[in-house]
Amino acid sequence: MNRITGFTIAALSLSGAFLQGCSSADNAPAKPDTSFTYPETPKVEQQDAYHGANVSDPYRWLEAMNSDAVKAWVGKQNALARPFLESLPTRVQYKERITTLWDYEKYRVPFFKGGKFFYSHNNGLQNQYVLFVASSPDGEPQVLIDPNTFSEDGTVSMAEYEISPRANKVAYMTSDGGSDWKTIRVRDINTFEESEETLAGVKFTNISWLPDESGFYYSRYPKNAAGEWDDKQSVSIYFHKLGSEQNEDRQVFAFANEPKWAPYPVVIGDGSTMLIIVNEGFDSNAVYTYDLTAPDSTPKPVFDKWDGLYDFIDMHGSELLFLTNHDAPSSKVIAYDLHGGTVRDVIPATDATLDDAALLDGKLVAQYIRNVKSEVAVYDLQGNKLHDIAMPGIGSVEGFYDDKSSQKTYYKLTSYTNPGAIYEHDLSAAESQLYKAISVPADLDKFELRQVFYTSKDGTQVPMFIVHQRGLELDGSHKTLLYGYGGFNVSLMPRYSATRMAWVEQGNVLAIANLRGGGEYGQAWHKAGTRLQKQNVFDDFIAAGEYLIDNGYTTSSRLAIQGGSNGGLLVGAAITQRPDLFGAALPAVGVLDMLRYHTPNANARAWSTDYGLSENADEFDALYAYSPVHNTVAGECYPATLITTGDHDDRVVPWHSYKFAAVLQRDQGCSNPVLLRVETRAGHGAGTPTWMRIESYADQWAFLEAALQ
Repeated sequence: MNRITGFTIAALSLSGAFLQGCSSADNAPAKPDTSFTYPETPKVEQQDAYHGANVSDPYRWLEAMNSDAVKAWVGKQNALARPFLESLPTRVQYKERITTLWDYEKYRVPFFKGGKFFYSHNNGLQNQYVLFVASSPDGEPQVLIDPNTFSEDGTVSMAEYEISPRANKVAYMTSDGGSDWKTIRVRDINTFEESEETLAGVKFTNISWLPDESGFYYSRYPKNAAGEWDDKQSVSIYFHKLGSEQNEDRQVFAFANEPKWAPYPVVIGDGSTMLIIVNEGFDSNAVYTYDLTAPDSTPKPVFDKWDGLYDFIDMHGSELLFLTNHDAPSSKVIAYDLHGGTVRDVIPATDATLDDAALLDGKLVAQYIRNVKSEVAVYDLQGNKLHDIAMPGIGSVEGFYDDKSSQKTYYKLTSYTNPGAIYEHDLSAAESQLYKAISVPADLDKFELRQVFYTSKDGTQVPMFIVHQRGLELDGSHKTLLYGYGGFNVSLMPRYSATRMAWVEQGNVLAIANLRGGGEYGQAWHKAGTRLQKQNVFDDFIAAGEYLIDNGYTTSSRLAIQGGSNGGLLVGAAITQRPDLFGAALPAVGVLDMLRYHTPNANARAWSTDYGLSENADEFDALYAYSPVHNTVAGECYPATLITTGDHDDRVVPWHSYKFAAVLQRDQGCSNPVLLRVETRAGHGAGTPTWMRIESYADQWAFLEAALQ
């Protein structure tokens, strides 16, 4: 057992809200007791053979997460971490300030569907957003679904939902405790009455209604021999008729000879044809058509070469419109003719990354990323640009969700120092006007946002955003939080965050690096951070930390790193490769055992398009070289580390974090703490209630304030 005795909590000199009510010694928070002993973590004799190498896995037993032994171990880890975190000098102040900053009206982008107007709203501190419906943007809104009524503690959330074509029904999914397992329910939009039917066994499915609203198609997993839904097997497409029980649902299609393929349904046109969108990983997919009127129908290929991603946009006449990166690293829009089988380019690839597109009013609204900033342009269906939608500032845009017949559409622009505003755009007049301003309880004019480009290990130029108070002196004295992700074609676009604002308000610095592996510069940028090139992502992140130090923002002892999921892997790899570079680390819900990440379910195995598989010799070598669980060194001084996960996380299962905590606690060679905080009734992040988010960030920011000296 390792004993921790020297985690120094220095007196903190913080500005603004943190000084209020703390001006006397009597009111100052007491320093926490930093002398504690880690829980005992037994080892087992477990050796796995990989391509001639024997790899020890002494904490394999932690994978049995429902066992009494693992539950007891987690309980002891929480019993160590939680009182320590609660005793930190700035935790109460951070919780209060985050609560204040979070308490503002929030709106998601509204949209028209079936002649009705829908939007989601949060009055400030509600645990979950509420879905409203109105007759028009100016009509009296009515509550359609309020997930805050689902549970007393707010841990049952609403996930995806799909309004029926005529806007008479809504099929929506609920998640219990943050789990990816969902339950589908149906509600009448006119009467607000809830149907008694519920559908289970679904995770990542969409819902596709028939035009007459008599039912919908969805994908679900089968049950195993024990009668439990089994996500180690592939999904199949089912049809659900409204008013019937789930056991009456008819299986429509499954790939009997391709168990790794996951089919999802999209009903098109008059409802006689369905697209089958087939996924296996994250770098390519396939598309088929399926005749719903023929009893012995077989799928006909549209795109079946697995030579790129084909994201369905919509149908116009006899043409299917797709966003694709096939033969277009920055992506383009193509049209596939259902009658002739011909393909034509509609919007060609440009030097900016085409990130999304929507068919509205017979036009295509194309969303681009150029140097990690949003641009939007409108085209006709021959690819002629009609006009740009001018962005009122630098940031990221989302929206354009309306019916394809809509002439007016809505979008939202936000940035790190801008909480955003919602705009209404008239596609015929090519004009935007402010629809809804959003104000927050913070003076955002005090903060500066800048974008820099730094040089990674191999000479690649990598962009990074930096946020701090205006007039910051670059003297190396500032506590700095560096965030990254770098994977799965995900672009880290500028977005406002109340929790991050609480951090920079205190004179601290926030940096967000746009690493390879993401989608900011298209397919080439993504591929450069995958499989055998995954080390590029870690090199980019390490170079970002070095830039911040070399340019006077901070020092190693005052530099922290943060990332979640694939970003948790990023943080784990960074501190095992360069423990000297960072003062603290916050890996959340991380993928940390890279030799066995693919074993829990079919979804995890699909990540192999980014990571590779230990089953393949060359990919094993790459994975083993950076896998955080396998690369700690006994006696090394690692940064103060707070590992966080949720006990309901069935996407990146918690045993990743359990194993990493075990090896890091075992090998830590100095007094920096290694703590594991396991949230109950929480999953991978989606649907986490407001109160739980505030508590978590108060823990994390207070931990950093104490660690970064």
